[in-house]
Amino acid sequence: MLTQDTSTQTHYYTWQNYRCAYEIRNPNNTSTGTPLLLIHPIGVGLSRQFWQRFCREFYNQGHQNQIFNPDLLGCGDSDMPAIPSKPEFEAQQLQFFIENIIQKPVILVVQGALFPVAVDLYEKVPDLIAGMVLSGPPTWSLISKDRPKWRQNLAWAIFSSAFGNLFYRYARTEKFLRNFSTKRLFASEDKVDTDWLNTLRKGASNMASRYAVFSFLAGFWRQDYRSRVAAIQKPVLVVMGEVASSIAKEGEQEKANERLAEYLACLPQAQGVKIPGRNVLPYESTTEFVNAISSFVKL
Repeated sequence: MLTQDTSTQTHYYTWQNYRCAYEIRNPNNTSTGTPLLLIHPIGVGLSRQFWQRFCREFYNQGHQNQIFNPDLLGCGDSDMPAIPSKPEFEAQQLQFFIENIIQKPVILVVQGALFPVAVDLYEKVPDLIAGMVLSGPPTWSLISKDRPKWRQNLAWAIFSSAFGNLFYRYARTEKFLRNFSTKRLFASEDKVDTDWLNTLRKGASNMASRYAVFSFLAGFWRQDYRSRVAAIQKPVLVVMGEVASSIAKEGEQEKANERLAEYLACLPQAQGVKIPGRNVLPYESTTEFVNAISSFVKL
């Protein structure tokens, strides 16, 4: 189930005058190993609740790493300002979170196209990043060349207009959420269950949540990251779904093996593994995903 675990308490901190939410997972208050910092995906209704199934399975398998699970600005229980949110901005929020809340090195567990946020974060605090787990990172073609800034700004202007308001109202419907999840996110249609859909609808109930989504859709994260990825001098585990696909038309022909090979060739200290599933592995293939990262998180 993806529904919110009421046994965990929501905490808040203030960053740049914004109220930001997070939760801490620490079974029996006895943490061992390097803490995990989870970076949730951005999309209609998505927030830190994406990770609830992963957290339960992680501890069910006996791991005791402390888990920090924040809501990025514009998502979940954090403030939702009407601003274009870019990877560097999100990395600044997480930098503050690590330095002031966690106060020790972490292993980043990053879902999908939020990998550019992790790249920016690593550049800011390399000594506080012990390693990274990349869950279904984006198609290599999307982060290996620059997208013109004028296109990004134009897309943001269109999305943040009255047109965007109408589009988001449609995007919150069960029909849209089910179709998009089936076609773009999951390998198995039966995994697009009621819990998944209800959580997305609840997460998108506040219309202000559209600004983070529109920032993502505008493609501010689509840049040439090759040299910056190659500069990551920490262990990285790339976990790819066997039927991984692109969320954008560009890169649709790229196969899972090809994408995995590109990441392993660029990252200096990387290893990779494929598991069943498509693009949301911590939810669709939770047990397999936890199994895949079990040895790595013992850094």
